[in-house]
Amino acid sequence: MQVKDPASFEEQYNKLLEKGCRIEDELFCKQVLERVSYYRLSAYFIPFKRKGGYIEGTSFKRVYRIYEFDRKMRNLLFSAVEELEIYLRVQIGHYFSFEYGALGYMDAVNFSGRHDEAKFKSLLKQVIDNNATTPIVAHHAQKYGGDFPLWVVMELFTLGMLSRFYADMQTKDRKALAAKLVQSSSENLKSWMQCLTELRNLCAHYSRLYNYPFKNIPRIPQGLAHKPQRKLFDAILVIKWMYFDPDAWRTEFMPQLTALLEEYREDTELNEIGFPADWEKLLI
Repeated sequence: MQVKDPASFEEQYNKLLEKGCRIEDELFCKQVLERVSYYRLSAYFIPFKRKGGYIEGTSFKRVYRIYEFDRKMRNLLFSAVEELEIYLRVQIGHYFSFEYGALGYMDAVNFSGRHDEAKFKSLLKQVIDNNATTPIVAHHAQKYGGDFPLWVVMELFTLGMLSRFYADMQTKDRKALAAKLVQSSSENLKSWMQCLTELRNLCAHYSRLYNYPFKNIPRIPQGLAHKPQRKLFDAILVIKWMYFDPDAWRTEFMPQLTALLEEYREDTELNEIGFPADWEKLLI
């Protein structure tokens, strides 16, 4: 199959018109295409698609507003995910180091049977090599012969590596950490870390969250009446369940989220991001 030829910004503009998009401001539309790209915006037209084009009345301004909503939502969530990622590194590294020593993570006997030692050490070497010029790595390579205490090397872990590290820990250790960090089961925490990793990667790569079908389904805490929909709301719930500062969640995060939803209320659809009617009750 032949790959598509590149299209000029003028051609991209005309393509939107041909598909039935209502463009209120030609200059603004072309400026957005030059700044954001037709390809990136095309994902936000998905809810408005019909065979051969777009639903009648589809407005470029509205689609761009949805794009801006998505961008601001990513920024808000990424800040919370960053705090959680650092917190999890500290807590998991601290616990494991006191249980098995500074270099205990290098011994497979300290993990469960699912731990793939060869793969783990390969990933470990990769993140160390990728950060070879940083002061942390250079210092330990020179002074300690390349031996890194867990709390040091864990600063280089991706959230995905951290999630796998926790999943590979012995059952007793996973349970102890889950009870302390989220007052829930180790299976719940494992599931939530996987969901958090997916959200983090989407935010870090500026990917779409609006109407996005998430791959991971979070485990629901016992007694909570909520059915996951593989949409953004479930990922936000995961952050809430894992967040270590309830006061900051209520007084800082929630007001920002509520204000963002209100700002774009006329252009967005809550069902496209999985928000149920009782979303405030579930998040507070």
